[in-house]
Amino acid sequence: MNSDCIIKIDNICKSFDGIKVLDNINLEIKKGEFVTFLGPSGCGKTTLLRIIAGFLKADSGSVMMEGKDISCEPPYKRNLNTVFQKYALFPHLDVYDNVAFGLKLKKIPPEVIDEKVSKVLKMVTLSDYEDRDVNSLSGGQQQRVAIARAIVNQPAILLLDEPLAALDLKMRKDMQLELKEMHRKLGITFIYVTHDQEEAITLSDTIVVMDKGRIQQVGTPIDIYNEPQNAFVADFIGESNILDATMIEDRKVEFIGHTFDCVDEGFGNNVPVDVVVRPEDIYITTKLEAAQFTALVKSCIFKGVHYEMFIETPEGYELMIQDYNRFEAGTTVGLFIKAEDIQVMKKERVCNSFEGVMTSSNTVEFLGAEFECQETGFEDGTEVRVEVDFDKVDLLDDKDDGAFTGVVNFILYKGNHYHLTITNSERGCIYVNTNDVYDKSDMVGVKILPQDIRISKL
Repeated sequence: MNSDCIIKIDNICKSFDGIKVLDNINLEIKKGEFVTFLGPSGCGKTTLLRIIAGFLKADSGSVMMEGKDISCEPPYKRNLNTVFQKYALFPHLDVYDNVAFGLKLKKIPPEVIDEKVSKVLKMVTLSDYEDRDVNSLSGGQQQRVAIARAIVNQPAILLLDEPLAALDLKMRKDMQLELKEMHRKLGITFIYVTHDQEEAITLSDTIVVMDKGRIQQVGTPIDIYNEPQNAFVADFIGESNILDATMIEDRKVEFIGHTFDCVDEGFGNNVPVDVVVRPEDIYITTKLEAAQFTALVKSCIFKGVHYEMFIETPEGYELMIQDYNRFEAGTTVGLFIKAEDIQVMKKERVCNSFEGVMTSSNTVEFLGAEFECQETGFEDGTEVRVEVDFDKVDLLDDKDDGAFTGVVNFILYKGNHYHLTITNSERGCIYVNTNDVYDKSDMVGVKILPQDIRISKL
């Protein structure tokens, strides 16, 4: 454990009702950092925070704080405090007594309590509110009281579980700046949970992006935005054009029907990859002869500080562009992408791959369902590897017609098709390429033709 590390999380796993919520989490948090756990609902970020706080016990793994294993320590013995989304203020106490509550429990002398409460109320700009009823305060003021109560005990770590979620947009942005300033003044470690990417980028020194109980990427806001490690991170952080591509060779990549110079190396030759190009990094001009490729502007919307345009290439790819200049719908434009603005990422998978069991020579069980396949010659009970291409999976609106039923859990637009994750919490997930439009949480059935199932022995 590094000397500047205050929290070390080793191999933390946690399940609820047999569903894994945290899957082998490893993380180090430095003293004085503002660290944000960022991800969609259900990704495990709040569960991880509650394990650090001591409100939940991990199924396995450990939490170290300043070199000491605190995995079995109750919350009140941990040198940290938590600010909750619901504030959890005592409605029968005024502002002063809410803030002083923990100090009084420790039997600290009244004059010391007065000094400490006065100091933290000044820090949260509530100096004249000591006698106010907390129920008479606005949401932002109540949040300040909750923060003051948490920091008055001078914890080494402050945990904040979506503390601004209940505030309106303007108040939330104001509180973001105040939290940033509080962190600077206090100099202690902040661990923050949010699903709001803009909030995470504004506040954090380090962002931990999570999905499905796993850490997808850890880095500074700039690194996370400019160098996403996979398609999920690229899609979740900011607007992105995420496209299927082929790494031709080092520093040369092909996508949307064109070959571009890039700065990436080490992927190999003619390897399937994903590329990310941010909308602000595609340069647009009416000088077609100077462009790398051309496209037709399909729409142009003013967004306040820039115009957001969707363009379509002759090859049928749609891209989003953000530019300070307006280009009317129907205009043919030239486009240019610099090598350093193309982020190449290793594909997480190139097809669906499952472990299965032959139930006869031409039927195989995987995903908890039985599918017909072509004659294999494998005996009943043989363990096999099953592979299915993304575009060979048919989705059925009538879920009862499919061998496998699931929910649309994740939707990623890839320029000329959608890449969907279909999840069944008990049976697993399957990935699908489709041109049809689905909404998240749609229930669908899955059908796969026998000739589209590849079988090989494990």
